[in-house]
Amino acid sequence: MAKASPPPPVPASGSPDSLRAQLLATEHWSLLASRSTAQSEVLVRISILLTLVSAGLVSLALVGQVTDFADPFPLYAVGILSIITLIGLMTQIRVRNVGMEDLMYVLAMNRLRAAYLELDPGIRPYLMAGSNDDLAGMSRTYFFLDPDRNRHQLAGSTMMFIAVVNSALTGLLAAAIVAALGGGSVLAGVVAAVLGLVYIGLSVLQGGREFHRFWRSYEPLVPTPAGGRQPPQGPRT
Repeated sequence: MAKASPPPPVPASGSPDSLRAQLLATEHWSLLASRSTAQSEVLVRISILLTLVSAGLVSLALVGQVTDFADPFPLYAVGILSIITLIGLMTQIRVRNVGMEDLMYVLAMNRLRAAYLELDPGIRPYLMAGSNDDLAGMSRTYFFLDPDRNRHQLAGSTMMFIAVVNSALTGLLAAAIVAALGGGSVLAGVVAAVLGLVYIGLSVLQGGREFHRFWRSYEPLVPTPAGGRQPPQGPRT
């Protein structure tokens, strides 16, 4: 499949370079503030979820001691775990949305760096982050010391962290339902493990599909030159 040609360059506005630099810097600071606000909000949501998980498990332990893990403990466990799992799912959706928003901010700021380079090409050696609003430019901005460490980033990402927490909650909820229906501990453990692994797999698959769907529909304004990586960026000695 032939690669689509990049969009035509944007014509110069005719404004003085000092005014263009001021407008670009204002937009850059606006993007930084919006990105910081989104990250702070999602961290608060994650903290609330972990607090609820901790409180829910402690309450289950206390009720289990009082009831000797007999009736009505199974129904109580199903109710508490259902609420926490639902909140965990809502938090994961928000984390995924913020991840895509963060990608948007990174691409927008890369595009602004390209505009800075149009104003003064001599600053290129001092820019560590990317100046192209495509996949290669995104990778340089996220990992400018090692643009090929995407897999490590995924394994330690907030999205993967939330997926693991929610997979554990899903497994516990499934085990509680099996126990409430009279199933044995072995069956409950097997069902919990299987559903937990399936949940992680589906979460990774869904996130990957959304990421690749974005790149299939997105057309960069300042793509990386064909035939290689971006020009070397960073201080020269």
